[in-house]
This record gives sequence, C-alpha cells and structure tokens, in this order.
Amino acid sequence: MRILVVNDDGYFAPGIRHLAKVASKFGEVFVVAPDAPRSGQGHAVTLVTPLRLHELGTEEGIHYYSCNGTPADCVKLAVKVVFGGDHPDYLFSGINHGSNASSNIVYSGTVAGLIEGALAGVPSVAFSLMDHSLQADFEPVLDYVEEVIRKCIETGRKDICWSVNFPKLPKTALKGIKVCRVAKAYWDEDAVERVDPAGRKYYWLEGDFIRKDDAPDTDLAYTDQGYVSLTPLHFDWTDYAEMERLKGLF
Repeated sequence: MRILVVNDDGYFAPGIRHLAKVASKFGEVFVVAPDAPRSGQGHAVTLVTPLRLHELGTEEGIHYYSCNGTPADCVKLAVKVVFGGDHPDYLFSGINHGSNASSNIVYSGTVAGLIEGALAGVPSVAFSLMDHSLQADFEPVLDYVEEVIRKCIETGRKDICWSVNFPKLPKTALKGIKVCRVAKAYWDEDAVERVDPAGRKYYWLEGDFIRKDDAPDTDLAYTDQGYVSLTPLHFDWTDYAEMERLKGLF
C-alpha cells in the first residue's frame, strides 16, 4: 500500500511529521509538501512559474520530497513524478497547524490537498489541530488520527473525502468523534493601511471570525464541547434546489 501525505505548512512542520509516522503503520509513505508555508492559498495551482521537486531523503522508512508550489501542485507532481503516473492508494493531508472547520475549508490549502486527491479518485482525509503554534502538542490526537485512517481503509470506498478537526485539549479531555456538517461562518476583515520604510502604502488583512450558526450539530459546536469533528465533503458545488427554480425561469 502506497500512501501520499501532503500539507500546506511545509515539509518541515511538526504536524506532517506526526501524520506521516502514524500513516507509516499502514503502508509505505511518501511525503510531498511545500518548501515554505502555503496556508490560505486554497486550491491554487501554479501556471506561470516553473515547478521544482526536490528529493530530501528517507527518514524512518518515510520518503520526503519538497515542492516550490501549492498543496494542489504537490499532489499533481506526486502522482505524475513520484508515483510515475499512478495514483497512491490513500492520501492524508495535515496535520494542519490551525482550524479548518466551518468556512475555513474554502481557504485551506490542507483541504485543497484533500480535494485534489479525491478528484482523482483517491480516498482522502484531511486532519487539522486547532492550534496555530509550531510548538503545538499533537500527542493527544494521534490515537484519533490512527483510528480515522484505519476506518478509512476498512471501508474500502474510493469516494472518501473527510475533513477532521481536533480541538486543542489534553487527551483526557477529548470526548470522541462526532460526524457533523460545517458551521455557517465568515471572516469579516479590514484592510489595515501601513507604510513601508520607502514611504509606500501597503495593506494587511485583519479581522474577526463571525459565526452565523448556533445549531448543535456543526463542527464548531462539537469542537467547542471537546469532540473531534469529522465532516464528509464533496466538490459538486451545484445548488440543486436553485437549479430547479431557474429551470422555471429560463
């Protein structure tokens, strides 16, 4: 079994090292990850800059590669170059340093890696810890990572596209896994104007995460309560109800 592990924080991030080690219990692991942080780049792909892939070597049986592109680029190069045109048996993305619950999935490079794999028919799971620190403690969630990977493999399904979020809690405080939907929320941002040393204006986006959903069955609600959230995703963005309404207008 060949397993591809990607992320958006970079090949050196502690989160991807932990995920690769857990995944290596199930098969041969190939890490193909950005050579620098690519958070918030969503499903971007590189079209006007040469892509470079560097083989970094093997550690504890895990093969490491870095790429100067986005997470989606990493998946594409892994399939075409590392796997020689074949697809891996499974793809696992993360463990991200930070939440990818709710509307964060729209911006997330971690989730983009997940979806790129699923688009190709590879069973894929993204993992995220709600702690942005590079010193984040991943030990409390590793048993859950292993459980989810095992369940993913045991199903035998090819259409798996799961996003998993872990609250930042000690292991004893985690209550289990809840399967749920994404909460409705958005980022309300301001373009803060600043001036560089040369006197030129630049802008920094700062803002607040606004929750619009108080329902008890969402990823944000369950992680607030100490549960691990697991949300099945799909990439068919069609609004079927609106499609039927529009058929009556046109």
